Amino acid sequence: MCISIPAKYAVSNVVGYIKGKSAISIARNFMGRKKNFTGENFWARGYYVSTVGLDEDVVRRYIRDQEVHDERL
Repeated sequence: MCISIPAKYAVSNVVGYIKGKSAISIARNFMGRKKNFTGENFWARGYYVSTVGLDEDVVRRYIRDQEVHDERL
């Protein structure tokens, strides 16, 4: 995932929000859960963040082609 986060937001808050909301959505849509997500873990605890800078096109291409690469493996 390649996203742009304005400087006024903490990276950890944005990542936590994305991971939390997506885990709830996935549980609702694919696991049949309507509520009570307490104690469940979907995502790993950690995450990796890096600045992109001049190589943004290379990173975007890598992300876009990742599914094809995974299918070959």
